[in-house]
Amino acid sequence: MKLQTSVEITPMDEKSKITYADKILFMGSCFATEVGTIMREYGFDIMLNPFGVLYNPASISSSIERLSTGDLFSEGDVICSQGRYTSFFHHSSFSRDTAEDFLDNANKSLAADSASFSEINTCIVTLGTSWVFRHIKRDIIVSNCHKIVPQEFRRERLSIEDITSMLGEIISSFPCRKWIFTVSPIRHLKDGAHGNQLSKATLLLAIEQLQERFGNVFYFPAYEIMMDELRDYRFYAENMTHPSPQAVRYIFEQFTRYAISESEFAKMALAEKELKAGRHRLL
Repeated sequence: MKLQTSVEITPMDEKSKITYADKILFMGSCFATEVGTIMREYGFDIMLNPFGVLYNPASISSSIERLSTGDLFSEGDVICSQGRYTSFFHHSSFSRDTAEDFLDNANKSLAADSASFSEINTCIVTLGTSWVFRHIKRDIIVSNCHKIVPQEFRRERLSIEDITSMLGEIISSFPCRKWIFTVSPIRHLKDGAHGNQLSKATLLLAIEQLQERFGNVFYFPAYEIMMDELRDYRFYAENMTHPSPQAVRYIFEQFTRYAISESEFAKMALAEKELKAGRHRLL
């Protein structure tokens, strides 16, 4: 008796798979942070969300462009929200008490990350939503609204053409890099159940078009695994939208078989053994 709908996954070709020699960028939603953190624990060379968690393709594209150019942030980029200084391009974890402290920290981080980005050969991007918020006065799509009053923003949904144009330009700029895309399994129910499905469908269709255009673009079905293989609510966190730690681990195991070279499995097993030993507490 079959009690589960399995997602059939064809692994990447062996020459394209990830090894310990690769330098890897993880960018996108908090799911990218979770999987990237696991790979870092296994000892892979990981750059992880250098601007903080990002959800939409526009913010991800502009952030990668910023990494590639190394253009520093200026006073004009700084905003103040609830007495803290940050920018529309950063996660709230970058917020500081003064504009000077924010710029100093943001630009030091950017300089270091931009230098590391030049050595990246594999980019793993997790798209969360095609919905965006545009700051009306500045006419820019923001990465984070920082709890500023909603009246300052206009909510829009990117089209398939918008997404393929933005991401296609970035991929074209780095044709020798491997680009592995996923769609976050985290449901954005603030958009409504139907709005979430429309958003995810837009992302999926855009990635399909990118695969058709570029031979170095791959797709890993994290969203499909969560929706089909792990559709039971016991695989969700208490908020009923995020995958549980067990679900994240399961999806990572599927990603390992999809994207990581079998030549590295023994080294990963050793790293896992050392991790468990390090976490063991003597009584």
